[in-house]
Amino acid sequence: MTIEIETKPTQLGYEILKDHVLPSILGKHEDDILYWAGKSVARKFPVFSIDEIPTFFEEAGWGPLTYEDARAPKDESWLTLRQSDRTLLEKRSYQLEAGFIAQQFQKLNGFLTECYGEKLLKDDQIRFIVKWDPKTKMQ
Repeated sequence: MTIEIETKPTQLGYEILKDHVLPSILGKHEDDILYWAGKSVARKFPVFSIDEIPTFFEEAGWGPLTYEDARAPKDESWLTLRQSDRTLLEKRSYQLEAGFIAQQFQKLNGFLTECYGEKLLKDDQIRFIVKWDPKTKMQ
């Protein structure tokens, strides 16, 4: 008789890769490579509306993402990612997530789009600022 045990990926596995393996392999180029990797992930896992991005973040184990659009200028969107561990927030690169967001917005709005994260340590969160150029249409 064979007993099958269902296993689920753990947050620990994600944290080992994100916080230890990737930084040691990528070195000083970590942020740049992770940003472009995030764009690649977005192309492989496209969303069909901006509202699906927070769901993807939850399913990927990246954390709870919310919108702050009400305060953003008309050519920007702001999204906030909560991080409960202050030590991770201070040390971790969030460029993978920024690249992912930038590519999804660019695909959906059709304009050249960039995203960067700003760490708000006192609030235990990262604010992603997504900015697009309405004059630069993507094909």
